[in-house]
Amino acid sequence: MTASAWVDGGRGAVIHWAVVPTTLGEMLVAATDKGVCRLSFGEDGAVLAARFPKAKLIEGGFDALLADVVAAVETPGTGDHIPVDVRGTVFQEAVWRALRSIPLGETRTYAAIAASIGHPNAVRATGSANGANHVSVLIPCHRVIRTDGNLGGYAWGLNIKRELLAREGA
Repeated sequence: MTASAWVDGGRGAVIHWAVVPTTLGEMLVAATDKGVCRLSFGEDGAVLAARFPKAKLIEGGFDALLADVVAAVETPGTGDHIPVDVRGTVFQEAVWRALRSIPLGETRTYAAIAASIGHPNAVRATGSANGANHVSVLIPCHRVIRTDGNLGGYAWGLNIKRELLAREGA
């Protein structure tokens, strides 16, 4: 993962953004020249401005990338090529890489993700890293479930998580 707009409130970054309708509801997509730095549901430009107070925010101007992101949400399996611009701790980035390796239509438990990155006792920390993912769907945090088979949480609500998993055939 490369340097990110998430560093220092986006200082020096130019971020293009849009809120678009999807079958899952209104979706905010924001991107730098390096990739998507925010994908969320139910957020708007004001929330984005609060997250990136030092960035230059420009509404629109990234139609091709935006279309790819919408397609990735509406048609699972079509977004693996979309670049992301995120940054976290070494541990968070290891979790996020593990999330991206979960095949379409499959789920993993928080415990399995923790073990896969060499930290089998860090299940709660894995859950926290999963929740700190800024580009849901592109880094498929919705594919992680609890060891008991329950869905666990999802920042955008369990209905969206269920629908994403159903679209993927999980």
